[in-house]
Amino acid sequence: MHPNEKKPSGSVPTANILASKQKEISITEFFEKNKQILGFDSKSKSLLMGVKEAVDNALDACEEADILPDIFVKVEKLEDEEYRMIIEDNGPGIVRKMMPNVFGRLLYGSRFHALRQSRGQQGIGISATIMFGNISTGKPAHVQSKIEGEDSVAWGMDIVIDTKSNRPIVSNEAAFSWENKDSGTRIEYFTRGRYISGKQSIFEYLKNTAIVNPHAKITFVDPDGKTFVFERATDTLPVKSKEIKPHPEGLEIGDLQKMSQATHQKSVRAFLINDFSRVTARIADEIFKITGIKPEKKPSNLTRDECKDIVNAIADVKIMAPQTDCLSPIGDTLIKKGLMHVLDGMRPEYYAPPVTRAPKAVNGNPFTVEVGIVYGGDIPSEGQVTVLRFANRVPLLYQAGACAITKAISDVDWRRYGLEQRGGKGIPFGPAIILVHVASTKVFFTSEGKEAIADLSEITEEIGLALRLCGRNLKSHLRKRERREHTRAKFEIVQIILPELAKRSADFLNKPVPNLDLTISKIMNVIWIEPSVDSKKKKFRKITYTVFNYTRNERSFRMHAQLPKEAVNLTLFSEAHFVEMTEDGKAAWDIKDLPPAASTTISFELTGDMADVFSPDDVYISGINPVIVMGADPLPGDWGIKGIEVTEIESEEDLIEEEEEEEEIQEVLEDD
Repeated sequence: MHPNEKKPSGSVPTANILASKQKEISITEFFEKNKQILGFDSKSKSLLMGVKEAVDNALDACEEADILPDIFVKVEKLEDEEYRMIIEDNGPGIVRKMMPNVFGRLLYGSRFHALRQSRGQQGIGISATIMFGNISTGKPAHVQSKIEGEDSVAWGMDIVIDTKSNRPIVSNEAAFSWENKDSGTRIEYFTRGRYISGKQSIFEYLKNTAIVNPHAKITFVDPDGKTFVFERATDTLPVKSKEIKPHPEGLEIGDLQKMSQATHQKSVRAFLINDFSRVTARIADEIFKITGIKPEKKPSNLTRDECKDIVNAIADVKIMAPQTDCLSPIGDTLIKKGLMHVLDGMRPEYYAPPVTRAPKAVNGNPFTVEVGIVYGGDIPSEGQVTVLRFANRVPLLYQAGACAITKAISDVDWRRYGLEQRGGKGIPFGPAIILVHVASTKVFFTSEGKEAIADLSEITEEIGLALRLCGRNLKSHLRKRERREHTRAKFEIVQIILPELAKRSADFLNKPVPNLDLTISKIMNVIWIEPSVDSKKKKFRKITYTVFNYTRNERSFRMHAQLPKEAVNLTLFSEAHFVEMTEDGKAAWDIKDLPPAASTTISFELTGDMADVFSPDDVYISGINPVIVMGADPLPGDWGIKGIEVTEIESEEDLIEEEEEEEEIQEVLEDD
């Protein structure tokens, strides 16, 4: 029809025709046609995503029930590109009537509204896995589960998802006896894909999962029938996270508006105090003083401008950091244990003491960042370092370039810490592995596929700070190693040349050979701390430090070490130099009036699963000039705070400035 030509009388308007075609879209139907959003965007990735979602759910369920996870994964090749996938756990099981909804409805779950750390958050993963399997093979998934104390009866059923209604279609439901199984869940589904090996494989995902979940045992059978077992490295379950109220830090105006409309509180004052964490009556009064809003006003009557004023006032008021009990960080000891357990074949030279940052909040959601660095040994030195990314204890294998973790690592000048980096930007090169874990009540992913963390300034800054703090530990190790090697070479020369000169002179003068201990001490002018380890027995280590005084004066000082308190043996407390050990495992020993050219020893034993976590090189000293001590670092200024966290440093600028000052001091010392 020509643009100027009128429609025949009685014809239906175009808008009405278009309106008749509009209809509601089922969430399942939407994801069916947009599978790539959920991560099912390639054949190899599709296999991995299904395993990932099932294993994540199994770990969450076991931890909530205080059960040490025992997870079985099997990938069986059928024909062409079709696979049978089996994932089984020893968790608490699922109630029979809930099984169809858990596995057969998208956006159905128990964790979406809960403000606490968990792997599963969206209620999409496992049901999307079944949906993709239904679509790609036309076959139903088979699910079976058993609850403890249900008279040994387990239930099994086949499930297909009706994508039009987002409802499960159940068939072949039956009870059966699941022998040798107190409780647990098993899912078996068929899917199309391609099995691969390498960095983005199912094996790599399970290996990385074992690193940050050392309390889990994971058994994997690959399509060739090979069995790989990642044994449990510790019987210590993660601290269970608790649900909390939103933290006001980083709150958005729209979020505050929505919460003010939904609250049951009668006044804005009660709303702020009772519906948010860390908002006390005093803080609420400060907010009212800044905004001029009347405390007795109804929350539902707050205008957009008033909500904006409250958000701005919150940024100006000093509010305590978020509670830590809503998060379950891995912790420095278990990060190191997980890395040691899985990377043992590489025999790394050094595990930098991991760093756990104090919790922060973004958009009202608390989060914390953890970083660990492994260096040297058999780790390949050519090429870029290996980066291990994790969110809520889940490995992130895809979209590294879009992830805040990658960006934060690239922005650090790693040349400061002993790694090669061309131009001071990008992923560094060298024999190292960098592990970064972000734990949050809500991880801000770039997509529903949960493959990369969004580049939010609050998160990237915290990752950057943690990386720099851990990098300092690596730098200290490399500097200490270089200085020790230099001093050892000097010491060996002195021990060989001086005695030889003394002997020749004594022979020439026909006099006895003099004792050169004091002379050597004057030349060396160093306190030498030499560690040794006896680990002949499994889960046993005897640590001995020999302390030599190669100076001209008596010396008194204190030695310190962070010990895994679960592994501490009574021999520690009977050690002659022992002073104390704090609740978090910080031990101290006193060396008093050690004469020149004399030595003494400190010895203790560690036993159990955590015995190998302690590194004898990680010792510190106080009460003496650290410049003359070889084998120990100066006691950190934050030693009274849990972990190796420097809480007094508030920003990246502060940290960089402090490092520059340290480098200037070190240059002066080296010149001297």
